[in-house]
Amino acid sequence: RLEWTVMRRLDGLLHGDYRTFFRGSGLDFADLREYQFHDDVRHIDWNVTARLATPYVREFNEERDLSAWFLLDLSASVDFGSTATRKSGVASDLVAVLARVLTRHGNRVGALMYGHHVDTVIPPRSGRRHVLHLMHAMASRAELERSAEHGTRLGELIDAALAALKRRALVFVVSDFVSAPGWQKPLAALAQRHDVVAVRLYDPLEQELPDLGMMLVEDAETGEQVFVDTHDARFRKRFADIAARREGELRAALAAAGVDALELSTTDDLTEALLRFADLRKRRSQSSTAQRLPAHLAAVAR
Repeated sequence: RLEWTVMRRLDGLLHGDYRTFFRGSGLDFADLREYQFHDDVRHIDWNVTARLATPYVREFNEERDLSAWFLLDLSASVDFGSTATRKSGVASDLVAVLARVLTRHGNRVGALMYGHHVDTVIPPRSGRRHVLHLMHAMASRAELERSAEHGTRLGELIDAALAALKRRALVFVVSDFVSAPGWQKPLAALAQRHDVVAVRLYDPLEQELPDLGMMLVEDAETGEQVFVDTHDARFRKRFADIAARREGELRAALAAAGVDALELSTTDDLTEALLRFADLRKRRSQSSTAQRLPAHLAAVAR
């Protein structure tokens, strides 16, 4: 049931199963229009031309393949979960599902993986074996010791993508966005050229602490440890207020960068979340198409 909707024009060389909103060479008939100078005479519709006594040419929906990239934040903070499911597990499931959906008809996926620097680059390819290779690389990377000295600098991952992605593509930035500042401007620059989706991973315990008494907590990014009294209602409220403020700032930053945001919790049903998000993008796609049509055709489209 799941099919990804492309929201903007992308680049491709091979024949795939994704159509853009743009006119070009293809098999899917789009429209007729009067012949103009420099039009290819092979596209003239002679039947219509004979009836109207004016040359008309056929237009087709442009067909392209889709290249998708996963920018994977595999830093220490992603390896957290208050239940049996960790954020890293949600990321693995998400990549497995989307990679299989996107490659099943010849489209290609690649990945850049970040621990405390961009240490793995998987060029885009298609096919089930490539998806398995991608998942194996994620699993192997997760077993490596993560640095707990420098913290996450998500901007380095996005800068690496800006340098590596030469052709327009679909890009998934999969992260919990627990990072040093400085990633917002590179993300906005990435979204100017590519169709970018920010997949934000989170755990409910990161937003509200339960009453568990005195606890020793450790910062997964820096290794700093501190005792906190979760029995103190004022402390729990301050924690929740700070978390809510960070949520608002993060959503505002993603909106300002012009990217779609998919929020995935460790307690969410991944299938339902993906179907809702894909359906939302499909409705947006249909709305964008209607806006490009004349008023009387837009009404028919709706």
